[in-house]
Amino acid sequence: MEIRTVGVIGAGTMGNGIAQVCAVAGYDVVMVDLSAEAVDRGVKTITTSLDRLVKKEKLAASERDTALARVRATTQQADLARVDLVIEAATENEGLKLKILAEIDALLKPEAIIATNTSSLSITKLAAATKRPERFIGTHFFNPVPVMAMLELIRGLQTTDDTLAAVEAFAARIGKTTIVAKNSPGFAVNRILCPMINEAVFALQEGLASAADIDEGMKLGCNHPIGPLALADLIGLDTMLAVMEMFYAGFNDPKYRPAPLLREMVDAGFLGRKSGRGFFDYR
Repeated sequence: MEIRTVGVIGAGTMGNGIAQVCAVAGYDVVMVDLSAEAVDRGVKTITTSLDRLVKKEKLAASERDTALARVRATTQQADLARVDLVIEAATENEGLKLKILAEIDALLKPEAIIATNTSSLSITKLAAATKRPERFIGTHFFNPVPVMAMLELIRGLQTTDDTLAAVEAFAARIGKTTIVAKNSPGFAVNRILCPMINEAVFALQEGLASAADIDEGMKLGCNHPIGPLALADLIGLDTMLAVMEMFYAGFNDPKYRPAPLLREMVDAGFLGRKSGRGFFDYR
């Protein structure tokens, strides 16, 4: 199946980033969110991002205008009826995603593919919320979507080879390099990354080194572009905690136990960049 039009559910950070890269690559995009305010913020973010690329001479002004014209922003899920691929990019909440996926499945044409942007939830379980589980796949985009080159594709138990091939071709067109992972908590990337970040929190909690020194050590000693604690702040400490709790429950293995300091930070409302304070201060 050739993908010509793409629907994106969610106009937040991930959703508008996905919509942007699709539009720049030449796809017609329908971006849906619950409120006009959310949709407007998403379009404004895309516009600002494209303006920045024009200023840096990475995109021509005419290309920016063409990309913006390809994005149709709406609050009506029914506007997704004719898309070839819909990417659900709602909040990382299983109950919410199950509800959305069941709703859009009833709206889409039979041959359409459904993808979910998730970093941790079971693709097999989410696929079962639809009547087309064989045409369902996980697409783990990385933040910020227009910058990060990686796209992790996750096959559910039901995902067919044809579905995978179609989404691989789509990924290539939007300029992403793909890896393919089986359905398992955290898939491949977060299965490695999140426990590493959690261990950095344990090291800080135990007074092994300061937050700044832990991050400096990992940047200069391991050639990481950003330290694990700063990365946790960027991801959101509440999100990190939720992922580690999912690992702990999914694997039933104490090595995935969330660091108590991580839980305490979340309880205090210190969620990282989005709250102004995490392991570092952003105020």
